[in-house]
Amino acid sequence: MKRLGSGSPWEDVVGYSRVVRAGDLVFVSGTTGTRDGVVVEGGAAEQTRQALENIVAALARVDATVADVVRTRVYVTDIEQWQDVGRVHGEFFGEHRPASAMVEVAKLIDPAMVVEIEADAVVGA
Repeated sequence: MKRLGSGSPWEDVVGYSRVVRAGDLVFVSGTTGTRDGVVVEGGAAEQTRQALENIVAALARVDATVADVVRTRVYVTDIEQWQDVGRVHGEFFGEHRPASAMVEVAKLIDPAMVVEIEADAVVGA
């Protein structure tokens, strides 16, 4: 089993890994639209884009790709932004459409964050 962090200070405090690979299964923890520890500007679409770029980077660290993703969970603080979030999600996954859910939540850990995404993958499926 491979457990890798991203360097976030929260990983040690909370006790989690950014990405875990167990055999062919890969799990990417809830990922937000941050770059170098700072929430990106531009609203839900840009935060979604950055969160998915962060997920792609995490997958690559355990030899997985977007094509291996079988499920995503998208948490948004304003469900009325679903089209912007969904459009970017669709750009990343294209024909490799994972099972997915989008759920509105009251808030995320930082008030500037409006999107958080989890991803599960099966390598070579």
